[in-house]
Amino acid sequence: MSLRRLLVLALPLAFATATLSDRASAFEPSSTECIAPANPGGGWDFTCRQVGKTMQDLGFIPGTMKVTNLAGGSGGVAFAEVVNKRNDDNNLIVAASSATSSRLAQGAYPGGDMGQVRWLASVGADYGIIAVAKDSKFNTLPELFDAIKADPSSIAVSGGSAVGGWDHLKVLIAAKRAGIDKLRQIKYVAFEGGGEAVTQLLAGSVQAFSGDASEAKGFVDSGDIKVLAVLAPERLPGDFSKFPTAKEQGIDAVGANWRGFYAPGGMSDEAYDWWVETIGKTYKSDEWKKTMASNGLAPLDLQGEDFEKFVAESVAEIKELSQEIGIIK
Repeated sequence: MSLRRLLVLALPLAFATATLSDRASAFEPSSTECIAPANPGGGWDFTCRQVGKTMQDLGFIPGTMKVTNLAGGSGGVAFAEVVNKRNDDNNLIVAASSATSSRLAQGAYPGGDMGQVRWLASVGADYGIIAVAKDSKFNTLPELFDAIKADPSSIAVSGGSAVGGWDHLKVLIAAKRAGIDKLRQIKYVAFEGGGEAVTQLLAGSVQAFSGDASEAKGFVDSGDIKVLAVLAPERLPGDFSKFPTAKEQGIDAVGANWRGFYAPGGMSDEAYDWWVETIGKTYKSDEWKKTMASNGLAPLDLQGEDFEKFVAESVAEIKELSQEIGIIK
């Protein structure tokens, strides 16, 4: 049992039975900040900026939320910064996703463990997509995978996570369901963020892109990329409704990237409760529902302990999958 929990148990009953709202009201945020653990243009950057803007528009935070892009190690640099240098910052939150749980599951953050930070809440799920440049010869996902089967060296797939990260795992899941047995032969090229990965696709350096609906939205709107498949159980609503799922094309693959936040492990209980409550209110707002609909986000409403349990289960599942495909032992 942690020291923090021992201290909580030792508090007088009047304090121990305080409601979340009571504790949350004891904290007043000042200069809020969100770390996006990648370069601008990717999913983590989107999460920080859009949630921060919504909080500001709703008057939940004072002034504007600062967004700091801290790329490196597929989130590892940001994780280490929070754990080692900003462990008691009550005004700091960090964008997280399935990529975060993937890297934690695979031991990719040196010395990193999900218990070193506090898990706040989710703000939706972002389904994966596999796309190509607008002038690509491929028009369906089976066509792309047939080309990989015929000559694995001829197709390189870009993504905004490291080798073994969530963008890579999505491709492997879909490829396996498409009947590709030699998954390690698939060429995956990692970049620091989805924006850079799409840029390399448009430059012709790679032939396909694995990412999430939200980070690809701008490139879809501009017509620069062609979405071959959405890795969702059924077609997404809104702007992404015109794109077929992998399932529609005979490939039974689903890849949902949850989006949410963690906080420094030493954050006070009062601040933690305030952030959990505030992110929850933001998620339930009409403003955020509109943002979700226009960016291909699906519902995922988890806060506090429920979110922490969800992340723990995600870490365990990804660890098992990674062992199966040989990324880790």
